[in-house]
Amino acid sequence: MTQELKYQLRLTLSEPFAKVARNHPDDPSLAPLSQVLHRHNANLKCQHDAFADYVREAEANGVENYPLYAWTKQTVDDPAKEAKYTKSFTLYVGGDEVYEKSKADPLEAELKPLVGGHIVAQMFRYDTDPAHNPKPPRAKPDGA
Repeated sequence: MTQELKYQLRLTLSEPFAKVARNHPDDPSLAPLSQVLHRHNANLKCQHDAFADYVREAEANGVENYPLYAWTKQTVDDPAKEAKYTKSFTLYVGGDEVYEKSKADPLEAELKPLVGGHIVAQMFRYDTDPAHNPKPPRAKPDGA
């Protein structure tokens, strides 16, 4: 018996809207996006903020139990990567980071018209099939 794949959508927001989405997600300037997300019980989570949360949790609970700690810490501390990941947002549906195709498909379809517009620059779709996902990154020992 194989487990059914789950999906995740991520958005890259244009720079001014990424800042607004991180700090004021209910701002009226985001209404076209917010309305779609609301209809699908979806929320945005900035990837850089999620990485920083992971680092704080690992440091509070013992980094030896967090296999991606070193890579994530390097990413959070790298200004170039911060610039990239503060514009990247994971979509949570019903509080879930990955969700059924029956939730991902209609959300993706409704978001597509916003892609390439003034708020949403890009959209990406990922699934839980290990063959479609890279192996976890390894941190470089020198911190680079």
